[in-house]
Amino acid sequence: MLYLDAAATAPLRPEARQAMLTVLDGGPGNASAVHTPGKTAKATLTHARQQVADALGARTSQVVFTAGGTEANNLALKGVAVANPRGKHIVTTAIEHSSIRKSCEFLARIGGFEVTEIGVDSMGRVDEEAAIAAIRPDTTLVSIGLANGEIGTVQSLERIAEAARAAGALVHTDAVQAAASLPVSFAPGQWPGAAVDAMSIASHKFGGPQGAGALLIRSGIELEPLLHGGGQEAGHRAGTENLAAIAGFGVAVAAVMPMAGTRAQAMMAQRDAFVQRIVDQIPGAKLTGHPTERIPNHASFVIKGFSGESMLVDLDVAGVAASSGSACSAGKKAPSGILLAMGYDPDVAVTALRFTFPDPLTDEAFDQLVGTTLRVLGQHAAATR
Repeated sequence: MLYLDAAATAPLRPEARQAMLTVLDGGPGNASAVHTPGKTAKATLTHARQQVADALGARTSQVVFTAGGTEANNLALKGVAVANPRGKHIVTTAIEHSSIRKSCEFLARIGGFEVTEIGVDSMGRVDEEAAIAAIRPDTTLVSIGLANGEIGTVQSLERIAEAARAAGALVHTDAVQAAASLPVSFAPGQWPGAAVDAMSIASHKFGGPQGAGALLIRSGIELEPLLHGGGQEAGHRAGTENLAAIAGFGVAVAAVMPMAGTRAQAMMAQRDAFVQRIVDQIPGAKLTGHPTERIPNHASFVIKGFSGESMLVDLDVAGVAASSGSACSAGKKAPSGILLAMGYDPDVAVTALRFTFPDPLTDEAFDQLVGTTLRVLGQHAAATR
């Protein structure tokens, strides 16, 4: 099976698996305990925090471990907004991950926050002028994803962040999709660190285990915990840490980030070649998202007149695991909300297909991917004539 769904979750890296097994086989130990096993657990936790911090240009005190990207986004939105309410106004976009949008809905419903949602163009780029105009003297937080996992488009945050800072607002970015395949840094002078105050990441996008993630947040910013209880994570998140998952997370990030640039170049070359073959040979196939300002391992399409779910099933049977941008609930297909926000008609938005490379493929695997995909999509094209 060729696995082309890294945007959903990347394969577990061998070194991350080994780090987890070392913790699991090492005996019990709670990092908050003062006995020897507890000190061993604490050392493991400290080491993983240092790995994440070093790989992403942060201080260890700025790394708050969570149960994944969804919790990191919830903590960023709710934790920052509640602790720093100002005028109870949030600026976000129409194409954010559901964990951002639903957190905003919660804050509006429960906390009385006003949420301004900025639109995007046909390639999924945020309307910068509209975002800047939406920022007010009483804006609490601006949250814009660094890259969209469904269409791959990478956003430019600098001008928006400058306007937010001028107004006294904080800036958060969901970097869950971008950080695993681009040379992302939280360092103040780097990208996107120069533009943001908080950044969310998730372990399983790097090839670490599912169930771990982190919110990177600047020192001195007040953060209300989502989970109240003990004083773990410097009081930002109560609950005994998932030590094995965090250990795997730290190792995966440390393994991926030093080669981010060269890895991105290799995947970008394969992605572009794959996109060209599909667009050239499949009638009606169209790349979604920005053609160049996109995640390097990400290729997404709509194919008018096709069934996205049917194509996925046939690709799976043929040995290619890809994904769809459309949601499926109780057997009924629904068009992608992201594509609708970009101006696609519902009957086209429901045909979305996404291929995301976990790593550069061998030449043999790449040829197999192209050949299998063209054959399956060609069969669908013939059936629709």
